[in-house]
Amino acid sequence: MIRSRTLAVVPLFLVVLVAACSSSGSSPSAASQAPASVAPASVTPASQAPASQAPASAATGSATVEAKPVGSNGTVLVAANGMTVYTFTKDTKDSGKSACTGGCATTWPPLTVAAGATPTGGTGVTGTLATITRDDGTLQVTYNGLPLYFFMNDKNPGDSNGVYTNWEAVKP
Repeated sequence: MIRSRTLAVVPLFLVVLVAACSSSGSSPSAASQAPASVAPASVTPASQAPASQAPASAATGSATVEAKPVGSNGTVLVAANGMTVYTFTKDTKDSGKSACTGGCATTWPPLTVAAGATPTGGTGVTGTLATITRDDGTLQVTYNGLPLYFFMNDKNPGDSNGVYTNWEAVKP
C-alpha cells in the first residue's frame, strides 16, 4: 500500500517542481522545448557558449545587429547570425538590469558580446546599442536601453516564434 501512495506522490512532486522552476508563466514551458540549433561564429546566446569559451563576441567589421524583414512582423532587428532578437516588457528601460534570469534566460538566452567589445548596428539600425553587465558577468546587448534576447525555439534565421505575451520582436 505504501508503494502505491509513493508512486502517486512522485508525479505530483515533479509537476510542482517543474512549475516552481518555470518563469513567471509568461512564456512557454522550457521543459517541452529544444535549444536553438544555430550558433553563429560572431554572436551566440550566452547559454550556448561552451564553458571554456568567453561569451559571444562581435567579429571585427561585422555588425552585432541589423534590421531585416522577418515574416509578418515586418522589419525587425536580427543578430549577426540572422536570428530575431526580442525585448522583455518586464525589463525597465535604462535600468542596467535584466528581469530575465534563471529558467527565463534558458528559454530566452541573452544576446551577448565579449568583454571589451562594443555592439555595432548594421543596415537599418537607427537606435542606440550598448551593453549591461548581467549578474553572471556577461555583457548583454541593449537597444535603446532595453536588453536583447534570442528565443530558444527559433531554429533558423528569419524565425520569429518568440512573440508572446511580454515578449516583442524589436522594431528598428
